Amino acid sequence: MDFPSIEKEALSVQTMERARLAAALLQSLDNLSGEETERLWAEEAERRNTEWDSRQAIPFGNAVREARSRIA
Repeated sequence: MDFPSIEKEALSVQTMERARLAAALLQSLDNLSGEETERLWAEEAERRNTEWDSRQAIPFGNAVREARSRIA
């Protein structure tokens, strides 16, 4: 499955199941090696830089409002 399909499916389940899934996903990140963590941060930094360079980045306040609206 691709990410959009997984996301759509995950968002369709009951709230408690989503919470359990979120907890499991977050816990799985604790098990990453130092090298994997560094690689992921480097990829994220590059993604953010690319967004910034292409002017697709959104202001922080907008990002916070969008995030809050998704969890409300």
